[in-house]
Amino acid sequence: MLLLSGFTFSCLWAFGLGQLEPIEISVTRAVSQSAQISCKVSLEGFDKVDIHWYRQKTNQPFEYLIYVRNDNTHRPLEGISKKIEAKKDLRTSTATLIINSLKKEDEAIYYCALWVESSWIKVFSKGTKLIVIPSDKHLGSDVSPKPTIFLPSVAETNLHKAGTYLCLLEKFFPDVIRVYWKEKDGDKILKSQEGNSMKTNNTYMKFSWLTVTEDSMDKEHKCIVKHENNQGGVDQEILFPPIDKVANIISPTEAYLKTENAFTTITINPRGENVNNTTDLEACLEERRDVLQIQVTNTSAFYTYLILFFKSVVHLAFVMFCVFRRAALRCDGQSS
Repeated sequence: MLLLSGFTFSCLWAFGLGQLEPIEISVTRAVSQSAQISCKVSLEGFDKVDIHWYRQKTNQPFEYLIYVRNDNTHRPLEGISKKIEAKKDLRTSTATLIINSLKKEDEAIYYCALWVESSWIKVFSKGTKLIVIPSDKHLGSDVSPKPTIFLPSVAETNLHKAGTYLCLLEKFFPDVIRVYWKEKDGDKILKSQEGNSMKTNNTYMKFSWLTVTEDSMDKEHKCIVKHENNQGGVDQEILFPPIDKVANIISPTEAYLKTENAFTTITINPRGENVNNTTDLEACLEERRDVLQIQVTNTSAFYTYLILFFKSVVHLAFVMFCVFRRAALRCDGQSS
């Protein structure tokens, strides 16, 4: 997987970004249904190139599936013509893979690819994960990421001349999600950090945070969330106020969440300040404590296991030493 990613990005870097881009980062369908996975091809002469499709199941090698010729006819592998189909839409410059009669074993990451003209290099897309769920599994009416924001404390901004925005995303399904940060009016993706997606009951949660330096503390920033079940299929844009303004506010701060064309106001206090005990704030802090407690518990269990493991190794080494030493002494006594 890592090898493919490195190869993919090196090819894209060499021959131009955006040649192959999956339209969906994930597709979730039930057993027996059909799934369509689409790929946007930004390349002149799209009508003359062959589009190839691959997939990779967990811990398995890549599997070649099918290709679409420049005359828009598909060439499936022998024996699976009814199972897998492929097509091209010249009007929208998209290639689409269709998997019929889904089974659990169809779950994998699917890639579209093409040969670079006059070259032996094949360019791959980033991939789309197909998730196959049981036909009797019923997801909630809204399994899009639910954001809660945390703003930097006055102590942090005064001491370090920087501030950390924290975005907690909860109750989403599936676990495939992409989070990145930008300045409100900027196009550059900023360097940020994030934790792993963690399962809570039948949904998932994830942290992402951005540390803003002194030079950008007067600017608004936004956390952009890409997920299969975002409302209207539009990326969520979660707006964070300038840190300079946050640092000067003593009462709870109003933060704004931008989803599609509407703004929703939630009350969040900068970390480290004394606040009134509002129900919303208590709920947010309680959720955060629960997550931190899970992380601490997992870390503690890991190190406890390591300590017990090394203790067992030392004990075994001591016992083996005594046994071999006794055997050596016995042999010396017999030889004499």
